Amino acid sequence: MKKKQLLRLLGLGLLAMVFLAGCVQNENGVPTGEGWVYNLLVAPMGQLITYFAKDQGFGYGIGIILTTLIVRAIIFPLGLYQAWKASSQAVRREHLKPILDPIQERLKNAKDQQEQLLIQQEMMAVQKENGLSMLGGMGCLPLLIQMPFFTAIFYAARYTPGVSEATFLGMDLGSPSIVLTVIVGLLYFLQSYLSMLAVDPDQRAQMKSMMYMSPLMIVFFSFTSPAGVTLYWLVGGIIQIVQQLIVNYIVRPYHKRKIAEEFEKNPPKARPSTASSYKKDVTPASNNQAVLPNKPKNTQKRNAGKQRSR
Repeated sequence: MKKKQLLRLLGLGLLAMVFLAGCVQNENGVPTGEGWVYNLLVAPMGQLITYFAKDQGFGYGIGIILTTLIVRAIIFPLGLYQAWKASSQAVRREHLKPILDPIQERLKNAKDQQEQLLIQQEMMAVQKENGLSMLGGMGCLPLLIQMPFFTAIFYAARYTPGVSEATFLGMDLGSPSIVLTVIVGLLYFLQSYLSMLAVDPDQRAQMKSMMYMSPLMIVFFSFTSPAGVTLYWLVGGIIQIVQQLIVNYIVRPYHKRKIAEEFEKNPPKARPSTASSYKKDVTPASNNQAVLPNKPKNTQKRNAGKQRSR
């Protein structure tokens, strides 16, 4: 269930990226300067990078880093709120495992579609009564709000005039950097590993492949992108690690304590199963016909036929 939710959210994120990329109108991959995302976000971020690089004399590498930090600081509360809700739901689900696991097992062994429907209704009722969301509390709104900023800083880091010709610590910001790619891959792997620590131990084995998906995607994109973009991903990776540490060592322990107190006062109870009394009618059709009342025989018509034949 958890893995399906993560895959669903990942798919929504990718769709949002495709949609928002279309809002930045481009020709042969280069922005034309049109589109609401470009006008409201990309252009101001590009100007901020140029301000730090030229007006303040920091250079384009530091300009990208400072601009990314500012953007991330703006959307950090949204990411933390999303993590807060998701952590609360994950801890609540752990407490409900003794109730939910038997229902899921019966759902897995359901004999027909009607029985599956009844068990699913029972599952939804138990989750609703105990404050558990079908989406795991994660929701899509915080992610969708953040996506325009991610898209904008990506384009700003790649296409701001002067970035492609600049260098940072001896690295050409206009060309891919193997060193930055390796560092970014390690950072995102660490972030994935820390996020796995916040998952129920029984589900870690099922979600192990997810731990490698994000780092591999970032490594692939970094290997094919200019170092200016990879520098943006590097800063983003550090901030995600900080956020995950806050979740693991502050947010999750808080929810574990509060929800344990809540369930100690009001222990969750399983609902009476509506599917347990459901029995499929497996009586053969021939037997059903056998118990039907016999139709009266119309002997008059049969005798009349015999008399006419004489």
